[in-house]
Amino acid sequence: MRTSRSWMVSLAFFLVAVAVAMWLYPRLPARVAVHWDIHGRVDNYMPRLWSASFPALMILALAGLTWILPAISPRRFEIRPFAQVYALLMLATQGLVLVLGMATLLAAAGYAIPMPALGALGAGALYMILGNYMGKLRKNFFVGIRSPWTLASDAVWERTHRVAGWLFMLAGLLVVVLTLAGGPLWLTLALLVAAGLIPYGYSLAVYKRLQRDE
Repeated sequence: MRTSRSWMVSLAFFLVAVAVAMWLYPRLPARVAVHWDIHGRVDNYMPRLWSASFPALMILALAGLTWILPAISPRRFEIRPFAQVYALLMLATQGLVLVLGMATLLAAAGYAIPMPALGALGAGALYMILGNYMGKLRKNFFVGIRSPWTLASDAVWERTHRVAGWLFMLAGLLVVVLTLAGGPLWLTLALLVAAGLIPYGYSLAVYKRLQRDE
């Protein structure tokens, strides 16, 4: 995806977030529920102004990082070789922020939004997108499985990200299916955490194996 097109999509996300915030702001309570525990109970609130502003500000920050991180990447760790994939993943993250941000405000305004389930579905969908493109990431300091062992070896980076791609895809799919089937939130959370952590242990194992073979 070209940089100009990425900025246009980010701008559209930002304007939608601003429009929804302005529309719902008069109906929001003084304190807006913004986080739920694994049992579906609210465990954190945010003042009305900040809760209404947060999605648009977060999208703006992510759009800024989409431009800043490639510019500050050190030599041999550049993002530019996979810039299109990087921009797409950043847009997917912005899209998730937009959806969950709008849903949070709608729920606070009195609409029946199943926020914990929606959050799990969004995380599962994002994991599937990340998994689909994980193998196309090249060694860098900002995106992907950035363990000491993947950053030390191109071979470890490539093998780890191939495995991580399948793990993310599988975990994301299972999370979506379990959530739609009414499964427990703790299980979906455990799947997401496991898929995120296993590649780090795998990268160490691959690094040690390659060292023994040298």
